[in-house]
Amino acid sequence: YSIPKDDAKLLFKNFCHNKVIEKTRHYIENKGHTWELDVFHGENKGLIVAEIELDSEAQTFHVPNWVDCEVTDQVEYYNMSLLNKPFKDWA
Repeated sequence: YSIPKDDAKLLFKNFCHNKVIEKTRHYIENKGHTWELDVFHGENKGLIVAEIELDSEAQTFHVPNWVDCEVTDQVEYYNMSLLNKPFKDWA
């Protein structure tokens, strides 16, 4: 549902501590699936993450040659982790 603007401001103030994830999302159709490509800005500039939504873990799909590696279970790529330790601070 749509969050009222005042409620959203309150959520940001109390839970985000003025931190935001800046990114541009692109949608790419590839062999019957839609990939979401997030190009990060600001503190996470240089990071690009692609994801695909599947109906089940068993569903097969084509991995495009522009996908480098699987990061699904790597916590450092989660948005909450990127707020606390942005890409610019990775070794």
